[in-house]
Amino acid sequence: MAVARTRSGTGERMYVEHLSVTDFRNYAGADIELGPGVSVFTGPNGQGKTNLVEAVEYLATLSSHRAGADAPLIRSGADQAVVRARVVAGLDDARTLLLEIEINPGRANRAFINRVAQRSARELLGGIRVVMFTPDDLAIVKGDPADRRAFLDDLVTSRWPRMAGERSTYDRVIRQRNALLKSLAAHPHRLSDDDLATLEVWDAHLAQSGAQIMQARLETLDALVPLAAAAYADIAPTNADAGAVYQSRIDVTGLPDDREARTAELTDRLLAATQQRRGDEVRRGVSLVGPHRDEIALSIGGLPARGYASHGESWSLALALRLGSFGLLRADGVSPVLILDDVFAELDATRRVRLADAVADAEQLLVTAAVPDDVPPRLSGRRFAVRFGTVSPVDTPMTSDDAEMDAQGAADARA
Repeated sequence: MAVARTRSGTGERMYVEHLSVTDFRNYAGADIELGPGVSVFTGPNGQGKTNLVEAVEYLATLSSHRAGADAPLIRSGADQAVVRARVVAGLDDARTLLLEIEINPGRANRAFINRVAQRSARELLGGIRVVMFTPDDLAIVKGDPADRRAFLDDLVTSRWPRMAGERSTYDRVIRQRNALLKSLAAHPHRLSDDDLATLEVWDAHLAQSGAQIMQARLETLDALVPLAAAAYADIAPTNADAGAVYQSRIDVTGLPDDREARTAELTDRLLAATQQRRGDEVRRGVSLVGPHRDEIALSIGGLPARGYASHGESWSLALALRLGSFGLLRADGVSPVLILDDVFAELDATRRVRLADAVADAEQLLVTAAVPDDVPPRLSGRRFAVRFGTVSPVDTPMTSDDAEMDAQGAADARA
């Protein structure tokens, strides 16, 4: 049972109405009533604010920006974690989906839609879309090419969930091809006809799968750049232009406009490039051509962002890329959940106000902050206090111990 697509008059306007977690991170259990508009989670650092929005992220993407494996997501002493969300189709559409995943380290995760078990966890993709901005996103600008590729690939998968399978296929092809090249590199002068025939098979797989990924990346980047540039102009105090260019080991200019023809042309170019680099690949024992080697070159004012941009400019560009992603999904007819995780503490007063203006009309906005006053008044809405792994509406009376802890948390956050 794949996720059913529900559309209102303005496209997919889904939001999380109820979130439930069991043995996830520091939560033995939590049930939170959410809804459209703004929900803000506040409390001292280390109490579990980010864990809540991470649960939403995991349900939407089957991954976490904070963990490369599932084991850290499981509460200490537990065998599995469960994340469950009731998703409403939109303000003008009361239909709901109940999405659930059992996270089982060392074993296959189990997914359920409306209590029905799915063949694969990937069936959940598309059930809820998320755009999440965190302090770690600075790596998109300042980090390695892999960080920028991951950013673009995640956006591609948000647009077309089927691309998750294509990415998995390509990763498998690269692992198998690299294993073959490594074995050939150990005896470069003993290449048999069978070795070459096997390598040609993997060349074809690389070209076919790699072309699908590159086509999706190029199409997405072309649509994203003007939106991100406009977001940067709105947020940054300066008037510098922001840009991004796709850089590949193969020529990506002069491609056909038609998607199918472009993919076919990329397949041919990738196959030709692998044949041209065959000698180098055999000597080095690694695949040197393909989307896993490509770069997304970011710039501000015509200069490379990495190495030239100030800290504030880098923050503004990273945020603009996320806001551009949000705008692109909306243009596709999707209104994703927007998550701002501990972002306002990193921004000056001007950028805070401009960011609040940019996101205030999101269908659903989830915000975390150690200091409530860091969240601009424009983003008033539901407020939750997070303390000791418990979540309470802010109108719940606060004990003296809670108040002392919150005061200390605010002091620590500002230190």
